Amino acid sequence: MNPIFPVSDLTPQQRIDRLAAVRARLRALIDCLPADGWLGPVAAHLNPPLWEYGHIVWFQERWCLRAQPDGTLAPSLLHRADDCYDSSAVPHDSRWGLPLLSCSEVDDYAAQVSAAIAARLQRECDNALAYYAELSALHELMHIEAWWMAFQNLGYTLPSAPPAIALPAQATRMHFAACNVALGADSNAGFIFDNEKWRHNVHVPAFDIDAAPVSETQFAAFVDARGYQQRALWSEAGWHWRAQHAAVHPLYWRTHGNGWQVRHFTHWHSLAADTAMLHVNRFEAEACATWLGRRLPSAAEWQQATTRAGFAWGHAWEWTRDAFAPYPGFTPDPYQDYSQPWFHSHSELRGGCPLTDATIKRIGFRNFYLPERRDPFTGFRTVGVCR
Repeated sequence: MNPIFPVSDLTPQQRIDRLAAVRARLRALIDCLPADGWLGPVAAHLNPPLWEYGHIVWFQERWCLRAQPDGTLAPSLLHRADDCYDSSAVPHDSRWGLPLLSCSEVDDYAAQVSAAIAARLQRECDNALAYYAELSALHELMHIEAWWMAFQNLGYTLPSAPPAIALPAQATRMHFAACNVALGADSNAGFIFDNEKWRHNVHVPAFDIDAAPVSETQFAAFVDARGYQQRALWSEAGWHWRAQHAAVHPLYWRTHGNGWQVRHFTHWHSLAADTAMLHVNRFEAEACATWLGRRLPSAAEWQQATTRAGFAWGHAWEWTRDAFAPYPGFTPDPYQDYSQPWFHSHSELRGGCPLTDATIKRIGFRNFYLPERRDPFTGFRTVGVCR
């Protein structure tokens, strides 16, 4: 008997159309890769795009076509597919040296998998298949955002101008009395990930929180005050990271005249008061918050703030002060490596950036990164304790 998983209320044809629309978005990025970009540089925060494209297709086939009710896998359409594209089994650093398919061969594999999934959805869209089709679409959307991160990191030309969301003109703070906050989701919430299960209450003392994330120009004040050189502002782990990397200003910044410029993909711009600070890691965010006499919000504080009009979010993935950890009674879903391996080593983020798809950009979604990561579209806001 197949387990029951929460899914969104979509018809089989809507699921087929959604998978196709997501693939078209990936295709737009594929078509912009430079000739030497299919493998790209070896780095811990990158994947070779040629591997990543094959992995995305493999993931869809693995869950929508091969997964059996007893937990076994049917054979793949591709010989030795698991040896190349299973991210749980293939070490990250080995992915550049694998016998990968060419782009045109991955195109053929993708066409076969998409056609087979569409036929199966039309023929037998039970709860399990609906769940796996939705999981596959969201998985691909996350990889698409990772491709945007890589395009920014490597300075590649874009298929289109990324959307921009201006911060509110007036920076304010919102005050909240002590309260209980419901974290997690109910079974009727549509598709959710295992780390969102299940709803439970946590007590939050009184606090105030910035109505908008910290801007580029606000962060520049911290940099100009030699915040990167003040040991007292940094945690022990943060100071170790800063010293190890000789960081004295944010990633993608450079001096220009008497001020700073920031690189957005292929173009350099002056800093802006209405643009959220991006590409800071948790250590940098914590140090700036400390310099301001404040701290990062907890996930519960951030979520409680979304209940009030005027709380501006969606400009960045926002660091919280919480470690990414399981909710009470956590059990992994069939894709066991989505959350479970990353608990306690990663930090929790909330919100979403302008490049995040709307199906992921929701209040309860829990993102997670290692605290030293600077390449994602990450920012922050600050909190003070009300007295």
